Amino acid sequence: MTHNGLVVTEKAEVSCSIREAVHQLGEVFAVFDSRTQDSGHVSYGVRDDLGRQWFVKTSGDDNLTSAGGATRDDRVRALLLSAEVSTLIVHPALIPAERIMRAHDGVLTLSAWFGGELLHSPRERRDDPDEPFRRFQRLPASEIATALDLVIDLHVRLDAEGWTAGDLYDGCLMYDFPSRTVKVIDFEFYHHGPYRNEVGRLPGSTRFMAPEEFTKGAVIDARTTVFTLAQMIEVFLVHQHVDHPSSALARAATRADPSERPASLLEFQRTWRSVAMHEI
Repeated sequence: MTHNGLVVTEKAEVSCSIREAVHQLGEVFAVFDSRTQDSGHVSYGVRDDLGRQWFVKTSGDDNLTSAGGATRDDRVRALLLSAEVSTLIVHPALIPAERIMRAHDGVLTLSAWFGGELLHSPRERRDDPDEPFRRFQRLPASEIATALDLVIDLHVRLDAEGWTAGDLYDGCLMYDFPSRTVKVIDFEFYHHGPYRNEVGRLPGSTRFMAPEEFTKGAVIDARTTVFTLAQMIEVFLVHQHVDHPSSALARAATRADPSERPASLLEFQRTWRSVAMHEI
């Protein structure tokens, strides 16, 4: 079964509301709403009758979000796009959407539950040693590099399928510390192919955004993704391990002028692996 090229195990229409559909799926054991995010999406952890755990993301309750002004229709489109990207390829850093459900007031997507922790921490808690963000930074350099290598490899693969990253930041990374497993989530602002910035400031975290993501008329392409991935190397690896051999690459790949960065994600990956992965 396909949806705009998306292969899913099930697509269904349900004659009820999103909230009713969620509770029909099983026992809700976690809720992620406006208390933890400002996108307007509402997500749930659900355990079904067979004991399987699902991450259920929905287009939300309100027609208009208080932050950003995204309408429910905008969030429906974004959710379907994210589900599509998650199933484009088979990759260990992906959690593919397995079901799409349309309720009368929006959309739900179901993915297998992943027990990792979100690496994003609010600014006021970023220096808290107990936060996942700081715990990840304190890991051995080899473990951080292995996780980042998987994130980079995913984007090389997506680039080969013609996709450009958008709103990629530490809030898109989940890490399971016991199993040393990283996953990338939330592809709602990815674009098929390069595109021109028509609005000025694009969605994203300023800590990871390239200059062109603030510049109306600028081209957003693979070199923008290179910048963001290099910032992840800087934030998670070089910040704590200042002499790490990837520091020179991180500086080169975050130059303000896109033409001075590695020209492609594949070139960036090859350089990264030559300096960071040969000892692992």
